[in-house]
Amino acid sequence: MLLEKGALTSDWMPAFKAVPRDAFVPDRLWPGTAGGNRQGEVIDRKTDPARWWGKVYSDVPLTTQWDDGAHPGTDKGRSPTSSNSMPKMVFSMLDALSVGRGNRVLEIGTGTGWNAALLSYRLGPDNVVTVEVDPSVAEEARRRLAAVGLNPLSVVGDGAQGYPDGAPYDRIIATCGISTVPYEWVEQAAEGAVIVAPWGPPYGGQGVARLRVGEDGVAMGQFVMSSAFMRLRDQRDTFPPTDAFPGASNWPSTASRRTTTLSPDDMGSWHHMFTLGVQVPDMFCRVEWRRAGAYRLWLLDMGCTSWATADHEPGRGEFEVAEYGPRRLWAEAEAVLSWWREHGEPGFARYGLTVAPRGQRVWLDHPDNPVPVRVP
Repeated sequence: MLLEKGALTSDWMPAFKAVPRDAFVPDRLWPGTAGGNRQGEVIDRKTDPARWWGKVYSDVPLTTQWDDGAHPGTDKGRSPTSSNSMPKMVFSMLDALSVGRGNRVLEIGTGTGWNAALLSYRLGPDNVVTVEVDPSVAEEARRRLAAVGLNPLSVVGDGAQGYPDGAPYDRIIATCGISTVPYEWVEQAAEGAVIVAPWGPPYGGQGVARLRVGEDGVAMGQFVMSSAFMRLRDQRDTFPPTDAFPGASNWPSTASRRTTTLSPDDMGSWHHMFTLGVQVPDMFCRVEWRRAGAYRLWLLDMGCTSWATADHEPGRGEFEVAEYGPRRLWAEAEAVLSWWREHGEPGFARYGLTVAPRGQRVWLDHPDNPVPVRVP
């Protein structure tokens, strides 16, 4: 199946056969969807081995921890915080990493340890350093790695800091989402090194960036695929509650009212979310569900000054909009998506990322063509 999808290349086949996924999956798991943003009910190997094996060898992500371990029960918790990623994504990212004999690799986010095991088998454990922020997750991964005879250097620490004691690295791979590439990773990379990391703005939409580190200390490259990874703990987003916004608790308050042909459904497209988040970095959204597929989409700003809502009903071509505060957030979103259409409706492959000592920027088609950032 992975060969048919083009995700598993021949150079990774020996590692795939030698390091079975089931050796890195606990007895209790919550299978996800390909997008990684929904989890099914728990499956326990002890009580339902057939389903457990079926999911382990399906191309889906497997949640293995909720709420940083604070939720130990069989029900789903609030937020998934550790997982075994879907095999297609694992091998697609390893392919993008382009490892070669003798490469030293830094992995950010050990998780269950499967990715570290694959790298260790391919390159040798002495060439792999893996960093995990959660001590219990790290310890379980060490146990599983040792059971298959692979013992890379396993470090408990903040992945945002990398691991300078093992630098320089020829390759750096993150198995967690980020909204800012920590410059420490660039500093710990050798000249010409490759960094592969899932990057996305707080609004949503995430893609895997493949960056090459230059002699000037600047990392630059394009996005190679879409992704949906849990956030690096150091970069988790905290959004203010809706009732902290003036006028929101007594909607519509004194909001301006109008209609729009921009469907709230369009605001949930992965490419649209990415483009919106890049151009309006202080905007976030919430969904208020109603009956029969109807819902209200809220757009809000991090400064708690403005909000906008649009009411979606299936089958409608026009939607009621309310905008409150000094900013007109729905109009800002309309302007971003107009820009997107005017530029040929770009997908991830046309976007790129530059990371320099003074910051980072997203660009379209060429590093000299930065995507505009709309500052209020």
